[in-house]
Amino acid sequence: MTETIRDLMLANLFEVFNERDPERRTQAIARTYTDDVVFSDHDGIATGHEALNDKAQKLLDKMPGFVFTAAGPIYETHNLGYLAWHFGPKGKPPVVSGMDIAIIREGHIATLYTLLTV
Repeated sequence: MTETIRDLMLANLFEVFNERDPERRTQAIARTYTDDVVFSDHDGIATGHEALNDKAQKLLDKMPGFVFTAAGPIYETHNLGYLAWHFGPKGKPPVVSGMDIAIIREGHIATLYTLLTV
């Protein structure tokens, strides 16, 4: 099944980085990203499914009770997707905001850039 860019951006935010169940997150990673996905954020670069999963797990472990929410619409063009987000305690104002910019290859996220804005 080929995912749309919108589907991929939502899966990245909610099914991977918002998912606390390791098994469900691993399954989402397998269907959302290329095997050689490159993830880049302010902490560095992670390559591949296992490294991406480790990044998500460490973030969630460090921030118990925090959740991601979309901070606007998804923008897309050709092989690129953009989604702004907030992250903070559930039901409270966010403590950090940012954006994900993804390059899509063959129906999967191949490169993901995460930028913090607040």
